[in-house]
Amino acid sequence: MSTTTTDPNTPTRDPYPTRTVTHTTHIERREPVVWPGTTGGPLLDDELRTYDRNGFLTFDRLIEPDEVVGLRAELDRMCADPRIRADERTVGEPDSDAVRSIFEIHRISDVMAELVADPRLVDRARQILGTEVYIHQSRANLKPGFDGSGFYWHSDFETWHAEDGMPAMRAVSISIALTDNYVHNGALMIMPGSHRTFVACPGETPDGHYRTSLRRQQIGTPDPDTLTGFADRHGISVVTGAAGSATMFDSNCMHGSAENITPFPRANLFVVYNSVDNALTDPYAAPAPRPDFIASRETPLRG
Repeated sequence: MSTTTTDPNTPTRDPYPTRTVTHTTHIERREPVVWPGTTGGPLLDDELRTYDRNGFLTFDRLIEPDEVVGLRAELDRMCADPRIRADERTVGEPDSDAVRSIFEIHRISDVMAELVADPRLVDRARQILGTEVYIHQSRANLKPGFDGSGFYWHSDFETWHAEDGMPAMRAVSISIALTDNYVHNGALMIMPGSHRTFVACPGETPDGHYRTSLRRQQIGTPDPDTLTGFADRHGISVVTGAAGSATMFDSNCMHGSAENITPFPRANLFVVYNSVDNALTDPYAAPAPRPDFIASRETPLRG
């Protein structure tokens, strides 16, 4: 059984053991969804209640149209830069040389660094998590027309707990659409309410698992019976929106997206904010931590 240590002399049992079992198991969430600790913020009470209930919240226009144009141009530049394409932080599609993801975008681009530190994002994350925050992960996810593969159903927290050593469900992702996200071009799908149940997955984490999982994840995914039960219980929400729209979602939401076989490309930026009180430890179910460009331990963002 994995352990984590908040005091060097007081080991505590891992509340979310995973990848140590022979079959999928369910564990009820221990932590709050909206944490106390902050006074005020941009999110209204109704929005906080919606986030607490569903595990996610959408915004029709978080980023202005002129900003979208600049961000999309910067992403296009990054994708065309041979040095960035050759960098380990760039992940290709499993069956082509098209770019699937670029990680640590705030370290690669000053334009992206300005975005992830923007109060429109950071203040919302602080309000949800109840503390100062830092960037656990930033990335661009692309689904080119006709060539964008999907992301299978998973909980981010299961991976971040198992492979990065994230102790608790105290992180939030903000996804920003740089293209229109339609129901038919691989939009994000979330099972509302699924964030209240942790799904422990079978299997063991191979050494260097990230090298294959970022292209096509197989370890750390629930079985079909679990997914069927969750879909029956929670339903599936398809998150669509115009370029500039955004979605905040809890680290434990069950989510995924289908492949893009349409002519319409999909490009989204993801920023994951973690509470400074939820610092990463050793991995709970992996031989070694993933690289810092996937799971950062940087200092807090202060605005």
